[in-house]
Amino acid sequence: MEVILLKDVKGIGKAGQTVNVKDGYAANYLIPHKLAVKLTARSQEVLDQQNADKEAKRQENIRIAKEVAKKLEGIVVEFTANTGADGKMFGTISTKQIEEQLKSKYDIVIDKRKFIDKTAVDRLGYTKLEIELFKGVNGVVTVHVSEKK
Repeated sequence: MEVILLKDVKGIGKAGQTVNVKDGYAANYLIPHKLAVKLTARSQEVLDQQNADKEAKRQENIRIAKEVAKKLEGIVVEFTANTGADGKMFGTISTKQIEEQLKSKYDIVIDKRKFIDKTAVDRLGYTKLEIELFKGVNGVVTVHVSEKK
């Protein structure tokens, strides 16, 4: 019997896949436990529509991520830090601080876990950090750290 999986089933397939299983397995386990539905013309139409909706949402997310990446190109996030006699910076600027600055000053919301460069900024001057905004779409934010006077 051909069924469309509604959820991932170990050893069978992933949600949304059409698989061929034994009649008894489908009738006695998959369908009653709402893990699958029997493949019919209507269920195939619903699956196709769901896949089209997912793809449209994915394309919209890519478009939004590209817009954010374009905004980030022109932004320089400014910080000041205490320095020692030799000009070395005390402490670091974390990705959390950069995230908060982007949110408060530029109204751009980025999760700190999206930073590809996980290291904190630990030197004066300009540093470019790469951010994965969406799968395959990366942006770059420039961080400028100057000496606190």
